[in-house]
Amino acid sequence: MDFDFTLGNDPRWDFRQSDEFQDIKGVIHQRLVERIEELAVDFASWPQHVVHRFVAQEVEDFVAGNRAPLNANDIQAVVKELTDELTGLGPLQELMDDESVADILVNGYKEVFIEKQGLLQRSRVRFIDNRHLMRIVQRMIAPLGRRVDEGSPMVDARLPNGGRLNVIIPPVSLNGPVVSIRKFRTRPLQASDLLAYGTLNQEMLDFLARAVRTRCNILISGGTGSGKTSFLNMLAQFIPDGERVITIEDAAELQLLHEHVVRLESRPGGLENVAEISPRDLLRNSLRMRPDRIIVGEVRGGEAVEMLQAMNTGHDGSMSTIHTNSPRESIHRLEMLLHFGGWQGSEFNLRRQIAGAIDLIVQLARLPSGVRRVVSISEITDVQDEVVAMQELFRFDVSANGRDGVFVTACKPQLHKLAHLAPPTPWGSGA
Repeated sequence: MDFDFTLGNDPRWDFRQSDEFQDIKGVIHQRLVERIEELAVDFASWPQHVVHRFVAQEVEDFVAGNRAPLNANDIQAVVKELTDELTGLGPLQELMDDESVADILVNGYKEVFIEKQGLLQRSRVRFIDNRHLMRIVQRMIAPLGRRVDEGSPMVDARLPNGGRLNVIIPPVSLNGPVVSIRKFRTRPLQASDLLAYGTLNQEMLDFLARAVRTRCNILISGGTGSGKTSFLNMLAQFIPDGERVITIEDAAELQLLHEHVVRLESRPGGLENVAEISPRDLLRNSLRMRPDRIIVGEVRGGEAVEMLQAMNTGHDGSMSTIHTNSPRESIHRLEMLLHFGGWQGSEFNLRRQIAGAIDLIVQLARLPSGVRRVVSISEITDVQDEVVAMQELFRFDVSANGRDGVFVTACKPQLHKLAHLAPPTPWGSGA
């Protein structure tokens, strides 16, 4: 019988979390390393099933010769973990292979948390000690050309599979090495997936699809883990073929299913005279690359100036995400970012710039139950009394149907650019 040693029910869970079990595993690992050196073979070239068979034989020999207190299931667990150690990322390998795991959060060698279905939970994996954890960290970042040590205790990088890795180590971290991994799906979410998950309803999806096709500028707002990037990926699927799309990101996360995409990624400054290339630099350069649409992974700095100018000067249909908790906060944050970017002009003109650039704000949220919802779709209508005016077209009303809530169509668009996007169903109805 196979056990899920990471997340499932395991009657030997307490023992496998003990230092005694980890010490035994560490001794067997050292024995494996010595045996590989004795054999003098190219271990990296072995197929995984051969490695597994080799590890199983060595573990059984060790247990028999040293009377280690391991039963058959313990041995099976050790074999799997050491095979992962030699061919992959050790304790993290099973979590990396699990499609249902979205985030992996390591707080020192004994604490590993994961996010599944929007909720954090403790995982049943651990490292032997912090040195073991650091070996795995170095194995992950070495192919990326990055380093982490006391002189450079933080690193943020993109993994070869498109995921994102952040590492921070002592003395900056007091918990030991802290690792945060954001995994990306091998298959980007489709519109049908979001409908099935209840992220939005068909009426909202149809409206947004028409908005994308008719080149509305859309800002996707939400908090941490609300699904902004996945939603942006989904919306980009409605961009008509034949258009040239340029994406600009701090760490490349977007996976646009479009035939003509140019992906640009910023570069932090570093040692050896490596010059910084900021998202603002990339945005300025992208305007010389004949884009039909510009997609900014997340606007968070001075690039807001160039982004809004691009939206106002012939690059309709552009999109971006922003980290805020409401549509109104999105406007306030854009104002702040424009000031950070050196905006020259009055407050009134600044708000006219925002109102002229952004057509729709889509607000996402992750509810306490872990589910993600589009909680609001709002249009920016004008500047009234020196305030950017907006009206809500759709909302997710939590109170209307208990915990799950219900989607409500609030009102008809006012802007001429959006008015023809109204669905044939009556406005003001629930869905």
